[in-house]
This record gives sequence, C-alpha cells and structure tokens, in this order.
Amino acid sequence: MTTSAARVDFPHVPSPDPTPAAQRDGLLADPGFGRVFTDHVATATWTAGRGWHDTAVRAAEPLTLHPAAAVLHYAQEVFEGLKAYRQPDGSVALFRPDLNAARFARSARRLALPELPPEAFVAAVSALVRADEAWVPEPPASLYLRPFTVATEAFLGVRPAEEARFLVAASPAGPLFAGREAGVTLWISDELSRAAQGGTGDAKCGGNYAAGLAAQTLARSHDCDQVLFLDAREHRWLEESGTMNVLVVTADGELATPPLGTILDGVTRRSVLELAAGHGLTPVERPISVEELRAGCADGSITEVFATGTAAVISPIVAFRSTAGDFAVGDGTPGPHTRALHAELLDVQFGRVPDPRGWRVPV
Repeated sequence: MTTSAARVDFPHVPSPDPTPAAQRDGLLADPGFGRVFTDHVATATWTAGRGWHDTAVRAAEPLTLHPAAAVLHYAQEVFEGLKAYRQPDGSVALFRPDLNAARFARSARRLALPELPPEAFVAAVSALVRADEAWVPEPPASLYLRPFTVATEAFLGVRPAEEARFLVAASPAGPLFAGREAGVTLWISDELSRAAQGGTGDAKCGGNYAAGLAAQTLARSHDCDQVLFLDAREHRWLEESGTMNVLVVTADGELATPPLGTILDGVTRRSVLELAAGHGLTPVERPISVEELRAGCADGSITEVFATGTAAVISPIVAFRSTAGDFAVGDGTPGPHTRALHAELLDVQFGRVPDPRGWRVPV
C-alpha cells in the first residue's frame, strides 16, 4: 500500500469462484436490504509499529479470528455506511465519501483504533466498486457499502489492541423500509437511552446499535417501525432514531434538528440541511423537547417530521406512540417538504440533475 495523497493502491485479486451472471441477475431483481453480498471485499491489516499493509480487493470469505480477539471481548470496532449509485450513462458514483472517511477516522479515534487515512478509505471503497461493478443495481436500488475496522489481537488484557483489520463489504440494497414509503411510526423511549455526554453517541460503533436493540424490540412490540431516543439525563430532549437522524419542519419555515454531541453526524442529515434553503427552509440545529414535538403536532406549529440516513435516505415520520399517548404528524401522510427534499437528494445521487456542489464522486 502506498500511503500518500496522490495514490493508495488496493490491487484486485479476482475471486476464483464468482457468482454466475444469471444467478447474480436473479439476486439483483429483488435484493432486499442487507441480505445479498457481492463476490469481493476490500481489506487491509494494521499492526503496531508497521501501520497499514497488505491492502487488496479479494474474494469475500469468512473471517478467521482467535477466540481471544479483542473485538469479541471488548467490542473494539467501528463501521461506516455509504452507497454507490448507477448513473444515467451507466457509470457509477459515490455520494460524499469524504464525509464518511472523516467520520470513520473520528470513530476510530474514539474507540482507540488505528485511523485509516481518508484517501485510503476512498480508494478502498472505489476499488471494491470497480471490482464488483456488475453488482451495482439499476435505480431505485443501489450498492450499499459497509467499511469496518475490528481489533484482531488475541489478548485478554484491557488496552487498545495492537492488531486490527479493515474490510469493506458490499451489498445490493433496496429500500430499508420496504412497504413503508407512506411513512413510519416511532415509539418514544422514555426509559432506555442511546448515549450520554462523553460517551460514544457520535461514533459509529456497534456497541451503540447493540445497546439500542432492546428499545427497537420494544418499539416493534407497540407496532412501531423504529424507536425515538430521548436524552439520557432528563429523558426529555429528542436525540435520534435507532438508525436515523430526526428533523422537524415548522409552520414558520424552520428545518430543525437536534444538535450534535451525543448523536451521529449523519451525511444525509448534513446534506439535507445544506439543501434546505433551496426549499424555503431555514436550517437550525437546536434542542427539541418531546413536549414541543407533541404540542407542535397538535396545534400545527410542527407540520412535518422525517428521518434521514444512508440506508433510509429520507423516511417520512407520520405518527408517534408512547406511554403518554399517541399522536399523528399533520394529516398522517408525508409532507411536501419531505417529498421534495427526498426527490432532490435521489436526483443528485443517481445523477439525474447537475451537481454544482461536487457531491458525486465517479468511481
């Protein structure tokens, strides 16, 4: 691996047993989300004293870990999520991978893992997409990319591992909430918390998601699609959903979202805030209480609520349920700003409109 701003190499070692074209086409016809995987992975190894080495794109195969690998005992790992999109001319582009690369490095720093240089991150995902370009589906589906780093050192002492492995897996993906395009319902969790100040809430690590599974299960027991977490101290202030950032549209033209600190700095969240002005909205990052949410939906001062994420894109939130009672957002259907922002974002990602901001990165 050459580590410089000019070039980072992930040489391709083709799989000896690629998926036959006919079988691949059948899988791409209905990929679902996160259950179909391509033929290759990008990979690199890190060891203390040597740094990153042994970079390649090679056949996807099961990992071999020692039973004492640090990731299995102390959850020392981080991951990312981004997508590759088929363009109208048949080419493929990534969406703002520089932001994912920077967040991946921040997450690694918080989990005391080695930081992969941003240029290496982009090189790895690009090399994998080139190797498995035939797996990039036609719109509206896309190729979901999952970069991750895990601590692999076999050692049971509690300290940062001195060996780690970076990989990127790829999965053709349809909608995350298939059949819920008309809107999702969230369960407001007033007991289980996602993160606290000084914790790992703004890092993309598996522990955050594992800690949220119980709340997600509770939400589904109340016939909700996902959970809405409140702050850990007062259980009053909106934070984020289990897999998505949350934004609200007010009657006076504000696009408000909880501030960063204990929530993930979502790439889709940031992009929507940057698009807001073009839709007559003023983007604001500020605390939003559950009382404001409930009252605003009741008196019409909050007109729309939606969630954002790489997997979810933009999902309308049309209702909330909680121990304090249920309430709808507006008339219970996706609002005009939600629909317009969703359409513009997809048009940019799939190359259907000009890209003056340079968000699309050709592979």
